[in-house]
Amino acid sequence: MTLGQLRGSYLVTGAGVASSTWDTGWRAGLVDNLEIMVRQLWELEIDRIFIDGSFVEEKDHPNDIDGYFECELLRFASGELQRELNALDPYKVWTWDPASRRPDPNSTKRQLPMWHQYRVELYPHFPGLLSGLRDQFGNELEFMAGRS
Repeated sequence: MTLGQLRGSYLVTGAGVASSTWDTGWRAGLVDNLEIMVRQLWELEIDRIFIDGSFVEEKDHPNDIDGYFECELLRFASGELQRELNALDPYKVWTWDPASRRPDPNSTKRQLPMWHQYRVELYPHFPGLLSGLRDQFGNELEFMAGRS
């Protein structure tokens, strides 16, 4: 799905959703912020990006957009990916270090800098890396396949 298709989808417009309080403006703003981060990933030739969380549910006013992107483990583990992304982002929000999390005044949850700036959290995913989680048939799952 392109960003244009996302903007025109019921996830933003609420078309077909039985709610009089669907927050189209808020959802559109979240997609604008997502686009900033996605364009930075595209600059680094990362184009397998997925969104999930409450944004893709029938929730009138989702708190944020959650998602992940596929990248090479070595590029991430070496710090190269974080350095390259922060060179593109004016706020230098690309980090997944738990020590970088700050409290949100409206929640007890501590959030990453990217969330505070954009209300978007995108996590790296390494295709083929197994999670230790198993499906109902005993097959080991990749990291994101185990999320619900």
